[in-house]
Amino acid sequence: MSDVQTFIRETVTNNPVVLFMKGTAQFPQCGFSGRAIEILKSNGVTKLVTVNVLEDEEVRSAIKTFSQWPTIPQLYVGGEFIGGSDIMGEMNASGELKTALVEAGATE
Repeated sequence: MSDVQTFIRETVTNNPVVLFMKGTAQFPQCGFSGRAIEILKSNGVTKLVTVNVLEDEEVRSAIKTFSQWPTIPQLYVGGEFIGGSDIMGEMNASGELKTALVEAGATE
């Protein structure tokens, strides 16, 4: 396993909520990443790690391989890949996302 794959695996395993995104939580650099952050904030997430894929082309490429998912942002909750902003939106509307976040211990 490459160093970058190890970094990704350790990051998603060791943190309750991880969002691989374009930009940062304070300054998202694409609309989908911004929407993902807003959804997480609206659910009271306090334990969030973000990884700015624009800072590292190797991570940007490797996360797509790791998840078998072609787009960014990518959300991981409790070590499990959830999906991108569209799936987050659907899960948020149904209440599934809130349940997963609470179970992962990521909310206040």
